[in-house]
Amino acid sequence: MEYIKYRFYQKANKCAKEFQRLKKDHADVVLGEVKLGQVLTGMKGIPLLVTDTSKLDPEEGIRFKGYTIPELQEKLPKINPEGEPIPEGLLYLMLIGEIPSQEDALNLSRDLATRAHVPQHTFDVIDAMPKTSKPMTQFSAAILSMATESTFQKAYRAGVNKKYFWDATYEDVMNLIARLPRIAAYIYRRQFHNGDHIEPNPRLDWAGNLAHMMGFDSEDIRRLFRLYMIIHADHEGGNVSAHTAHLVGSALSNPYYCYAAAMTGLAGPLHGLANQDVIFWIFEMIEELDTDTPTDEQVAEYCKHTLESGRVIPGYGHAVLRKTDPRFTAQQEFANKYIKDDKMINLANQLYRVVPPILGSVGKIKNPWPNVDAYSGSLLYHYGIKEYTFYTVMFGVSRALGVLASLVNDRIYGMPIERPTSHPLSWFKEQAEGKGTENC
Repeated sequence: MEYIKYRFYQKANKCAKEFQRLKKDHADVVLGEVKLGQVLTGMKGIPLLVTDTSKLDPEEGIRFKGYTIPELQEKLPKINPEGEPIPEGLLYLMLIGEIPSQEDALNLSRDLATRAHVPQHTFDVIDAMPKTSKPMTQFSAAILSMATESTFQKAYRAGVNKKYFWDATYEDVMNLIARLPRIAAYIYRRQFHNGDHIEPNPRLDWAGNLAHMMGFDSEDIRRLFRLYMIIHADHEGGNVSAHTAHLVGSALSNPYYCYAAAMTGLAGPLHGLANQDVIFWIFEMIEELDTDTPTDEQVAEYCKHTLESGRVIPGYGHAVLRKTDPRFTAQQEFANKYIKDDKMINLANQLYRVVPPILGSVGKIKNPWPNVDAYSGSLLYHYGIKEYTFYTVMFGVSRALGVLASLVNDRIYGMPIERPTSHPLSWFKEQAEGKGTENC
């Protein structure tokens, strides 16, 4: 068993024993009450999932194994001391629970490079799709096509003991994470650069190689890609993509099936598609106002018009957070450090000044502050990635780190199939009012 895999097993096996002990000895402990409003508004706040990779705090934002984003930027290994950490270090942290050494992070980077070979039939599947297909459609199909390579699927069919399910799952997870930059870049070059593909450079780190294969080789953009991949990597277990992967995985589907399903959720406008919706909305505003340097008053009027028309201002608000998303702040600080007087960046900063007071004046809006999507597109656009329909694919590459690390934990814990109880609407009406009604 290779070193990093063995370290994961050592750590996770202890947690797996604790999981089984809690299930056996404390199954009757009441965790809290469930209110009807929670059920009817997306199960928000109900403690239903075990997710060890990260936790979202309403005030502090996302913590990865207890570390905030600023702490990760300080503590995780970097290629260059003045740059951003490499995402491999975060993957190590989420798997093993420790900040890796520089050597450990680079060893994991080299391991991913050796696993990055994509089967030819996956490229064939992509090439068989119309070029008008959305990038996320191509991305999800490509992931699903690699299920033919699943180590877990083969091990299960061979009758492997269930206590070793985690081992085969780990191999699939690492292979899948390794291949995603190649697949994403292939889709990008096929759709936006006439199929002029660029071969991977195994000497580059995982995020740097994605930038290279997409056609961007400056250290500036590699630095941005490393930041982007870290801040989008995980967001605890209840978001649509993470929960989908967990749910599908609970049926013992292989990791390729699980992650393909997760990506179809990420493609929704209320989840990962929001990053491209922000840029689309900004372009609409520029066109409507007939200027790319509007005044605060013009922006405010356009925002109010958006709300009055029954739409939301994309990139603002969050189901859990009650302050500015630290992922937004990290990107804004990056822009302040490396980018001077860019119109898209200026607009993102201007919206940060103008939008929260407007949303704050609307009583029903609990969080008027920006989330990660409010800034990410402007940064990518500045560095030449102007094809905003591709932004969600990049989000998907990043989100693999946390979601798939969680899937390995699910298997080593021996989590059962997820199966909540459901009732017709009349049952809930009876619970609330003491009387039922005809089924709807």
